Amino acid sequence: MEESLEELAELAGSAGAEIAGRTIQSRQAPEAATLIGQGKVEELRAAAQATDTGLVIFDHDLTPTQQRNLEKAIGRRVIDRTQLILDIFASRARTREGRLQVELAQLNYLLPRLTGRGAEMSRLGGGIGTRGPGETQLETDRRRIARRIKKIKDDLEGVRAGRALHRRRRSAVPLATLALAGYTNAGKSTLFNRLTRAGVLVDARMFATLDPTVRPLALPSRRRVLVSDTVGFIRNLPTTLVKAFRATLEEVKEASLVLHVVDVAAPAAAEHTAHVLKVLAEIGAAEIPQILILNKVDKLPAGEAEAETLKRRLLSEAGGHLHAVAVAVSALTGHGIDRLLSAIDALLPEEPTVRATFRVPAGDGATIALLHALGRVIETGYTGDVCVIEAEVPESLKRRIEKHP
Repeated sequence: MEESLEELAELAGSAGAEIAGRTIQSRQAPEAATLIGQGKVEELRAAAQATDTGLVIFDHDLTPTQQRNLEKAIGRRVIDRTQLILDIFASRARTREGRLQVELAQLNYLLPRLTGRGAEMSRLGGGIGTRGPGETQLETDRRRIARRIKKIKDDLEGVRAGRALHRRRRSAVPLATLALAGYTNAGKSTLFNRLTRAGVLVDARMFATLDPTVRPLALPSRRRVLVSDTVGFIRNLPTTLVKAFRATLEEVKEASLVLHVVDVAAPAAAEHTAHVLKVLAEIGAAEIPQILILNKVDKLPAGEAEAETLKRRLLSEAGGHLHAVAVAVSALTGHGIDRLLSAIDALLPEEPTVRATFRVPAGDGATIALLHALGRVIETGYTGDVCVIEAEVPESLKRRIEKHP
């Protein structure tokens, strides 16, 4: 409970709140009307008045009725963990897809909470042709939100189709995709920048980066791969968000290798590891090979950075039996990055290479650049307006450009 409440405080801080106090309520069963019982409600009301607090955040999902009753009794605005996370996501989304996903989750959350918002929600329609009983403002709002939800879902289906098209195009070129996954604030973005020099935002706040980014990475074997930075996971991630971010999470599901980043300096590292493994299983990514990246070893006392020891400890505490290579790194200092790249190289299946001669129109710069980027060019010559290239290339690349015999 203490760890969960501390995480809630971090989330609130990420949203810009200042924490005036915290409290825990232990009950045999939740109170139907207020979740916490009348005595605790009075205690919260007094504490809110004494500290001049404007907002009370619950680390538990509240029903619409509970939320209304609590706001009336405490005299302050009341939100739950889900609403707090939605607020953070809304402030961090930058791409059109991210904004659509957040808006969909917010509308699904708001829809059952329209009832009882006051007299303004029960106004009757007015104007010529609408006099008489009419329809309540509540019904109008519900219908408007339902229409907006349908529109967003249609738009997101277009996003999914676009992502699928991009993945098909990527699969046409022999580039494996690596997906960075892990608990929020585990250091994924710092590691992403260290590997790819992408320059994405790095911030200690939770969910600092929300929109996924894909960048190329060159391995020691000279192979090129794509690395995708995804949204961080968190315990009790609202189901509305998991559904809304389906298009983003599919990047993990389609990856050749999952880079599971763990903040080994965090007191709850084992619990975070178990939670990420659970979410990966829920989205159908449990069978994808993983590398357990034990990040932030620079924060550990000397002698505790042994990868296998840390891996065994984490998985025994998490209760998992993950068969994964473990690499201890510090994304901040660069410690262990070479070992990580070698581990990625070793785990990714080696595609057979073939030696072939390609006759490419001299104006087809894209194909010539592709041969230089993904193959080993042995000899280049020109016959008229045709570029003749002899190169060792992956078999799939040869099949792709066989249209140039």
